[in-house]
Amino acid sequence: MKRRIFDALRRATATKLPTALVTDLGTGMQTLVHPEHVEGDAGLEDELLEMVRQALREDRSGIIEFYEGRYFVQTVNPPLRLVLVGAVHIAQALAPMAVLAGYEVVVVDPRRAFATDARFPTVSLNGDWPDDALRALAPDRRTAVVTLTHDPKLDDPALIAALGSPAFYIGALGSRKTHAGRLARLREAGVAEDGLARIHGPVGLDIGALTPAEIAVAIMAQVTLALRGGPKARTDGA
Repeated sequence: MKRRIFDALRRATATKLPTALVTDLGTGMQTLVHPEHVEGDAGLEDELLEMVRQALREDRSGIIEFYEGRYFVQTVNPPLRLVLVGAVHIAQALAPMAVLAGYEVVVVDPRRAFATDARFPTVSLNGDWPDDALRALAPDRRTAVVTLTHDPKLDDPALIAALGSPAFYIGALGSRKTHAGRLARLREAGVAEDGLARIHGPVGLDIGALTPAEIAVAIMAQVTLALRGGPKARTDGA
């Protein structure tokens, strides 16, 4: 590996930039493919680049055959993260599900009576106010953010902070009426319509979920749908 490729890969890893290292098995030339740009020597065609980026989105490494060439693709993605705002019953069900799905989970709640190690023994807890916590956590393209408190003083600042990030998924718990009121408040706070459209609310796929565990399943399913690039996830869910 050439030094400049190695250094570029280190920079991408340090900045949590999703990256695929592509090696032309015929020539040995290497290229780094990122979601929006390319670095390297191989001169990959657009169709091949899209195949590599699809592998990157799917966290999939392996050999791609393209016309007469063979290319080894090694994906180097930052960890998936799920930030849950609100240490509520749904969060207690959702957090372990997300851990099993490969996410690093952080539960944000300044209410220490709720955010306890006894209630959340396997995930990180953050006791800062949600907007401060989100700014420090700096959600990236591999981060999902879900607000669960039903308290505008906690949820709204968290949503505004999340909308200022490239988080791939932003969801908010609440009924359609609650969500309509939330959108009105966020408009008054200066959030543009394209930002509001990013919020999945009511959060989760519409599977008729009723219990905290069922709602957690609906949320995790919608997060997965957003991550894997399937059909557009519904925003009128559980």
